[in-house]
Amino acid sequence: MKHTRAVRTATACWALLAGLCAPLPSAATDSHLVYPLTTFNIDSRYDYDWTVLRTALEKTSARFGSFEMRPAAASMSPQRITQELAQPAGRINIFVRATDAELERAFLPIRIPVDKGLLGYRVFLVRQEDLPRFAAVRGVKDLRGLRAGLGKDWADVAILRGAGIEVVEGSTYDGLFAMLDAKRFDFFSRAADEAGREFAERSASQPQLALEPTLLLHYPLPRYFFVRRDAEGELLAKRIETGLETMIRDGSLDALFQRYKGKIIERGGLHRRRLIELHNPTLSPQTPLGRAELWYNPLTDK
Repeated sequence: MKHTRAVRTATACWALLAGLCAPLPSAATDSHLVYPLTTFNIDSRYDYDWTVLRTALEKTSARFGSFEMRPAAASMSPQRITQELAQPAGRINIFVRATDAELERAFLPIRIPVDKGLLGYRVFLVRQEDLPRFAAVRGVKDLRGLRAGLGKDWADVAILRGAGIEVVEGSTYDGLFAMLDAKRFDFFSRAADEAGREFAERSASQPQLALEPTLLLHYPLPRYFFVRRDAEGELLAKRIETGLETMIRDGSLDALFQRYKGKIIERGGLHRRRLIELHNPTLSPQTPLGRAELWYNPLTDK
């Protein structure tokens, strides 16, 4: 009996010592990200964004732990996406979107332009019959005689209207192409990397669609990742910002940008176009306009 009691005492002491000498639990926290599933049949707009996000998470695994990243189970409209992120138990906990001051008040932005500001360089999808009208455009004054098509509540609606350009809003992305074809407006303003791809995807089904070759509209319009303003969102924001900053330093963000956008930019001939500059009155004072390394300039290809 005494021998058994002694063994038990010794075992307990060794267990205590082992506990004292064991390494402290890791501070790494697993990250679970659910991003929106869009509603469109033909829509590759977000492929680059989610690849950037995944890379940023991979770059931070040693510090922040493992991660899971998946789309939501159900498709969502842009309005529904915003509503879901605003709810504490919403079906998503991150989205990517062109910023404005209202979005930055409602959600927590990671203020690094995901696409290096390329979204603010705009080219137009038009009807082939209207190409001569656009070839005659020389500045903002000429654009005021034409109607732009944009999605409902898109960030650049206020920018174009602030410049005196008439904007017709469409309720769905797919529907905007049909509205252009039906002459509801004169040009669909698209990011420089979007228009060429969209033209290629839809030219067979919409033979009157044309990619306008002479104009380049520009206004600063950063595209940010947004998360919920809560404890989980703050941790996600810190991780994503850390990963993006690492990608900027090691060149992997530039490499992804060139892989996804380079050929499209080259085919668009942006440096040969007439540049028209607009002011963006919706930007917050925190916009990192002073960090040149965050922004792409298609006129210099840097």
